[in-house]
Amino acid sequence: MKITDIKAYPVWVGQRNLLLVKVETEDGFYGWGESGLSSRELAVKGAVEHYRDFLLGKDSRHIGALWQEMYRSQYFEGGRVLSAAIAAIDIALWDIAGKRQGLPVHQLLGGQHRHEIPCFVTTTKAMGDDLIEDAKAKAKEGWKVIRATTGEHGNGDAPTVFDVRKSIARAAACLTELRHELGNEYVLGIDYHHRLSLAETASFCAQMPAGTLDFLEEPIRDQTPSAYQALRGMVDVPFAIGEEFSSKWDFRPYIEDDITNFARIDICNVGGFTEAMKIAALAETHYIDLMPHDPLGPICTAATIHMCAAVPNLAWCEVDPYESATPDHDKYFINRPIHKNGVFNVGQEPGLGVDVHEDLVKEQSFKFWETPRLIKPDGSYTNW
Repeated sequence: MKITDIKAYPVWVGQRNLLLVKVETEDGFYGWGESGLSSRELAVKGAVEHYRDFLLGKDSRHIGALWQEMYRSQYFEGGRVLSAAIAAIDIALWDIAGKRQGLPVHQLLGGQHRHEIPCFVTTTKAMGDDLIEDAKAKAKEGWKVIRATTGEHGNGDAPTVFDVRKSIARAAACLTELRHELGNEYVLGIDYHHRLSLAETASFCAQMPAGTLDFLEEPIRDQTPSAYQALRGMVDVPFAIGEEFSSKWDFRPYIEDDITNFARIDICNVGGFTEAMKIAALAETHYIDLMPHDPLGPICTAATIHMCAAVPNLAWCEVDPYESATPDHDKYFINRPIHKNGVFNVGQEPGLGVDVHEDLVKEQSFKFWETPRLIKPDGSYTNW
């Protein structure tokens, strides 16, 4: 049952890097995990190597105790890098536990609440006619929950100007028209990717009729809960917050003070199953549903599906808005989750139910890649 090896693979797969972690045990089992700290995978790899040094020889069955040891084994505990490393290892340990018992992970977490996981789709088109037509096409395909982005994505080669006043004017007009086109039976939201200030967010919401949006995701940065609390008193749109959080402590004020309405848990950032299930339970006590963040690889998606299956309080699971750019996933992953008709089916295979062609992954290299840079019209940097 002892851990015999932990391997970290930061590799370029399709259109992005993934950090995959494999844990092996002396009784011949292995599990896969994934880290969620996009664009800083090498930092997480370093943390995994630190943890490997003292995890070798430990009993792989003591998942909760190993989580605590990883979290508390340094004076400067917590933070996104360490939590992402813990998450990858934790997910791999749960994968092993399921395989050893011949059960899917969701069964180890208490059993499934649902036989399928409802999803939401994202349109990344620019605000205007293109977005409206794309959203209507997705509605015709059967999607009931549709999220928009700002439609201004920038690139990593050179800073792109983001004029916030023009952005919120276009977005407010476009989303108002889209709501009129779709009607009220569809769920409509937007991810503003923390690009706004408190005042700008209030102004944006004021430019749309009540009921236009069913959720507003990450309009401002999340480091200061009191700022979101102030915003909560200024707008009447439900908030979806949490994809940047790395622990239950980060989520605590947003849940206990009823600031957010949807918990955007990223299982590959918050410390894996062990931490995510605690956050889900805390959210349940405040009647807050999960709306998991999952823009990563198939291991993360599989883990998210198992989490979603095992909690009572689920709204919708994210479908990677850029999945069309990752055809290589079929090359490197075995039995990867594929959504059909707006849902993921809940699998019954042991563990996560997904495997990796490790020999092919070993052949891949890491590529340095930066997230886009955005600047204001005056030339100063702003959030991407």
